[in-house]
Amino acid sequence: MTLVVLALKVVLAPSLVAAATRTARALGHRAGGLVGGLPVVAAPIVFIYAVEHGASFAARAAHGTVLGIVSLVGFSVAYAEVGRRTAWPVALLAGWSAFLLVTLLFATRPLPLALSCLIAAVAVAGASRTLARRVSQPSRSRGSDLLRWRLLATAAMVLALTTAAGSLNPWLSGLLAPFPIITAVLAAFTQAQAGADASTELLAGLVPGLASFILFFVVVGVGLPALGIAGAFALATAAALASHAVLAARVARSAAGPGELRWAP
Repeated sequence: MTLVVLALKVVLAPSLVAAATRTARALGHRAGGLVGGLPVVAAPIVFIYAVEHGASFAARAAHGTVLGIVSLVGFSVAYAEVGRRTAWPVALLAGWSAFLLVTLLFATRPLPLALSCLIAAVAVAGASRTLARRVSQPSRSRGSDLLRWRLLATAAMVLALTTAAGSLNPWLSGLLAPFPIITAVLAAFTQAQAGADASTELLAGLVPGLASFILFFVVVGVGLPALGIAGAFALATAAALASHAVLAARVARSAAGPGELRWAP
């Protein structure tokens, strides 16, 4: 089991970064961002909580993760706004600061799952529209994508986060599970290689994809007590992938139509 947990930590997240990077190169940054919106960091983290601390701990952490998506949205908006005016290290610092500030707002008292879901959904919808308006012209990747460095940065941050968060209470552990690792790596490397407009376009694709993120952890939080670890995570994975397929189809339809590529709620 230890080897399985280690593999989840260091294989899944870098694999998603590789998939998102290749998708961005082939289909554009918006499509790459959509791929990056899958919960491939947070889902294994909460699964590890279930294995190491039990289903009850993991269910409470999943409730916190739903609300933690608001913090991830805060990172994305802050990064995009600051990145338009500054270099990527400053934008990254601004984004992480926004994530931590929003997390602190919710850290002291757990909220009901239904309320957390509503707040997260409103945040995703509002930020999706805001970021879509910032995209002027769809672009494609150019030059080297520095994939090896993207993968190394992702694996290092996943290991650091899972080591630190596991010692906290389930609510705070859940709030921190969506910490922007994949999002940060994709946004920063994209800005460094292709410019701020490209990173904004990527985030404009990623944030709508967080709807699948919300659905995954709602299913896990509700399903763990009744279905157990395997059943809850299998059902959540199926629901999230189906939701993401619908989102991808909407992006494809928008891309085929006239004018600017937009998020259609």
